[in-house]
Amino acid sequence: MEHEPSTQRSARGRVLVVDDDPGIRDMVAAMLQIHGYPVTLAADGAQALQQLERPPLPHLILLDVMMPVMDGWQFRAELLKDATLATIPVVITSGISADYQLKGHLQSVAYLEKPFTEEQLLALVRQYCN
Repeated sequence: MEHEPSTQRSARGRVLVVDDDPGIRDMVAAMLQIHGYPVTLAADGAQALQQLERPPLPHLILLDVMMPVMDGWQFRAELLKDATLATIPVVITSGISADYQLKGHLQSVAYLEKPFTEEQLLALVRQYCN
């Protein structure tokens, strides 16, 4: 599902938001779009993999962990099997313990605990998408 204003194209990096909660997906998309970031959305890991089959690839993936169909662990395992997809930075956005992420199970670049603020989100996105 593409969410980019047709009148405002940006040179900023694209963000793929993977979260099963439509309210969170829409909130994150709105926050990012206001600041000029193109956003692609997926409700689970399987949808996210389908999104990654079509160019352009995102500069960053914001990944929830607990999702139906294909959870964050399964999705990340699939990404790591592909040399190109494995290089896309992944930020975990979850309410689960950061300790699990820090032990390397998801090989992410950062952990953003829910609920997070717009400032926290943008600080991470700027690192990878500007």
